[in-house]
Amino acid sequence: MCSPTRTTIRGSRGNAMKTQIMPADERALRYAGELIAAGEVVAFHTETVYGLGADAANDEAVKKVFALKGRPADNPLIVHVHPDYDISQLVETPAYTQILRERFLPGPLTMVYPSKGRVSPYVSCGLDTLSLRVPSSPVAQAFLRAVDRPIAAPSANRSKHVSPVTAQHVADDFSGEIPLILDGGASRGGIESTVLDCTGSVPQILRAGLVTREMIAAAVGDCGVYRAVRGEKPKSPGMAYKHYAPSCRTAFFARGEEDAARRCYGSEEGRGGTPYLLCDHAAAQRFAGLRVLDLGDSPEEMAAKLYALLREGERRATLLIAVEPHLTGGVMDGVRNRFMRAFGRET
Repeated sequence: MCSPTRTTIRGSRGNAMKTQIMPADERALRYAGELIAAGEVVAFHTETVYGLGADAANDEAVKKVFALKGRPADNPLIVHVHPDYDISQLVETPAYTQILRERFLPGPLTMVYPSKGRVSPYVSCGLDTLSLRVPSSPVAQAFLRAVDRPIAAPSANRSKHVSPVTAQHVADDFSGEIPLILDGGASRGGIESTVLDCTGSVPQILRAGLVTREMIAAAVGDCGVYRAVRGEKPKSPGMAYKHYAPSCRTAFFARGEEDAARRCYGSEEGRGGTPYLLCDHAAAQRFAGLRVLDLGDSPEEMAAKLYALLREGERRATLLIAVEPHLTGGVMDGVRNRFMRAFGRET
């Protein structure tokens, strides 16, 4: 059955701020430092998605991030630091986390530690933990070194909207509302970092990403996967039932329902609409002759292309029809998590 749904994304709030998109050169980094010191918000490139950053120790700056995004007050933020920052100032570090930091950082892994309470309490939404990440993006590292302070930064998009992988995506959501976007080109990782709870004797994945459970278990001997309970206070970003969602009408079909997806496409076209199919390369070949947004073959390619294609779909389609990818496991755990949540499906 073809049952389209619609997600509404809020537009600009109409203020007069000018948003500059600048490469991360000396002038831009100096300006970014001045803005952060003044309690402003700066968007910046990372290897996963663009972040919306503020001084993690400044209550008002952190609250500004929540207000800009329309983010629920119980959804904690990730704090970003440069590779040489002494994280022992901020958190307790269980012994096995040293192995994980040496193996995977800088990179797309966020680790949740027992907090020492040295940042704004709004960052962790009342939890006694702190999520820390060391990005590998040269732009992110240059920015973090320039400010030399912990930066609280969720993805630079409206809450529940598709995450941004270009500076223009950030501008599409926040033009006129933030002063600066540090442009580093497209984010090649494509999906947000893996979030790993390191508060227990065995690490647990809270949000899947490019650093997989298998990779973590190989490094430290074991790794669990946390299963969220509906209604429970989020332990990590990205755990909302519907998240990463395009603003256009959508429909979803599981693996094996390609004929139904084709009929849905025909029905929308028959009403004068412009449907697009979003699917992996194997399915795209079977939809030859139709409008298709092809995610590709490999998990890494699908991760890199997913958000860009979701944003393209919302620009072009009157109805975006998702067909569930056929691959599972490893990096696909993260890809499927984002794909399914974008269309309001359980993972």
